[in-house]
Amino acid sequence: MSDPVPGWLTDLAANAADHPVPAPLRPPASGGRAAAVLLLFGRSPDGPDILLIQRSARGRNHAGQPAFPGGGVDPGDGGPVGAALREAEEETGLDRAGVRVLGTLPELYVWRSDNRVTPVLGWWHTPSAVHAASPDEVDAVARVPLAELADPGNRFGLRLPGGYTGPAFRVRGMLVWGFTAGVLNDVLALTGFARPWDDGKVEELPPEMLRLARR
Repeated sequence: MSDPVPGWLTDLAANAADHPVPAPLRPPASGGRAAAVLLLFGRSPDGPDILLIQRSARGRNHAGQPAFPGGGVDPGDGGPVGAALREAEEETGLDRAGVRVLGTLPELYVWRSDNRVTPVLGWWHTPSAVHAASPDEVDAVARVPLAELADPGNRFGLRLPGGYTGPAFRVRGMLVWGFTAGVLNDVLALTGFARPWDDGKVEELPPEMLRLARR
């Protein structure tokens, strides 16, 4: 028997179009590569969770960073939904038949990779086993409980070399920052899972992550 969609996720999908896009993430009038990521929520013994991957340090874009499964939209995908499901299947080995797509969030622009990214909301009504199915692209796969992400002890600000400070999480041995952390920060707020945390706690981006980011 498949797991029904929880109300908080239905509400997120219904209100997604009204969520304003921060100025740094607004897509330009033209240009940029169409891409998509899958925000796949499920239910675990520890409560609602979300699927994350740890990108390979050998990758070209966002090397070594935790991320949502996803990538560029290919001609045969039929759009961002098809791309997000295909990429997630290729990267984690999940069975897309167990995923119900609920809609999309507004398009976001990632300037470093020149990607116009559409987040696709999915509910994992019938979970399947997942693993690092594409070793050249993915080092690890993890289902991270939303309660773990919302735990104030796992949250802090991460300051980049240019002085910008953004949200970050330390969960399951991963330092989640950048685009992925920004989206997770918004998701926690929009779904009501967010908890107060000390936004005065700030760390510097580790040198090894900076080195990979600048490749």
